[in-house]
Amino acid sequence: MAITRNGRSIDLNRADPWRTIKALTIRTTSILVLGVMLANANAVLPQSSPGAELPSLAPMLENVTPAVVNIATEGHVEMRSNPLLSDPFFRRFFNVPQERQRRKTQSLGSGVIIDAARGLVVTNNHVIANADQITVKLRDGRNLKAELIGSDPDTDVAVVKISAERLTAVQLADSDRLRVGDYVVAIGNPFGLGQTVTSGIISALARSGLGITGYEDLIQTDASINPGNSGGALVNLRGELVGINTAIYSQSGGNIGIGFAIPTNMVRQITDQLVDFGEVRRGFLGAQLQDLDPDLAAAFGLKTRNGAVLVNILEGSPAHRAGLLPGDVVTAVNEKIVGNASDLRNQVGLKRIGDTVKLKVFREGREKLISVTVEERQDAELSSELRNARLAGATFGEIAEQSPAYGRLEGVMIYEVEEGSRVAQAGLREGDIITSVNRTATRDLEEFLKVVNAIQGGMLLRVHRGNEAAFMVIK
Repeated sequence: MAITRNGRSIDLNRADPWRTIKALTIRTTSILVLGVMLANANAVLPQSSPGAELPSLAPMLENVTPAVVNIATEGHVEMRSNPLLSDPFFRRFFNVPQERQRRKTQSLGSGVIIDAARGLVVTNNHVIANADQITVKLRDGRNLKAELIGSDPDTDVAVVKISAERLTAVQLADSDRLRVGDYVVAIGNPFGLGQTVTSGIISALARSGLGITGYEDLIQTDASINPGNSGGALVNLRGELVGINTAIYSQSGGNIGIGFAIPTNMVRQITDQLVDFGEVRRGFLGAQLQDLDPDLAAAFGLKTRNGAVLVNILEGSPAHRAGLLPGDVVTAVNEKIVGNASDLRNQVGLKRIGDTVKLKVFREGREKLISVTVEERQDAELSSELRNARLAGATFGEIAEQSPAYGRLEGVMIYEVEEGSRVAQAGLREGDIITSVNRTATRDLEEFLKVVNAIQGGMLLRVHRGNEAAFMVIK
């Protein structure tokens, strides 16, 4: 028996059998390795046969980009002046014009058509804030005047309406189904360049406590989001809207891979109320909340680290009528896990007035389901008597028995503070005790309401927090 090797015939019967077997083994192994490499290459690389298309996001984007619009606004804001010039005497002495000076503003942003039949466009509140005129530019080049339907600064969501034919809307996805690592695409109008597309992944979910909006449950993504992308679309690879781009984290103002979007489930809840009422009517629980940290969890005998502790319950509030007690730990709302106090506040605050929610509560080591009917937020325990708009966004009541100040101080307690309100901007917090207003003692809620309702201008509050006291001003 003979084989041919390098052009020379070798007789297997006369050649060294072990050498021949070794040569055949090496050659066979090489062929097998090459075959495996080719098989793996075919599994990973795109097919390169003539006429075959490479993988691309273009087909999906062709359907989605017509639903993403550019938004331009023009408006005016009042210019701040020296406080002395607000005094009538100084204004007359220095011949200061009676009319306040105003400065013209312009802004560029993005928006997303969510209802083609009604011409509804979702964007950010900060894109259209202070706007006297809103212009929407479509992908096909049409420029349309837009009407503001409503806006909500606490979630940074706004809805405008345009009237036109041949509009394209994007389909909304269930943002609760998002996972870290899902691929997403951001579409917007960065730096006024025109419609631009970037891609990335979901970097994190349920981001809160960032101070970007009052109610935060944000999606974090590394898809490039820059100034002008605000109000634009964050879509999945099926072309479904998963979020509205709203902010970036950056020390330079440019993208560094940390962007945030409002999830569509929150957007859907807000837009429904803005379209129906022109405003958001937030649910009110009537409890002071605290995060469940590991030490508190151990003290309550809980294995979970997620939840919110009810510290104080406002008398006559929905929480009080439902039977909730200080020390209750809420771990879920309608079977959705509660991450912390901010999460519970978000979930309840975004419910419609009159909705009933089921809270999973741990009390003395036992699990309970307690139903609470969400009511409209009250500005005070005696809301009908509170007429000072400077205190809107805060809940006041008598000092709770659970407070360290109970029996030690006379005054009123702040139960809740809405982010972005004047009270919050002044530095006041939940649990603070107010003992005087404009140097007049306010020993209980009745005296407090009587004093603040008679004040027309700013207020000087004496506030106690722990073992310290300070004066704070609300302008």
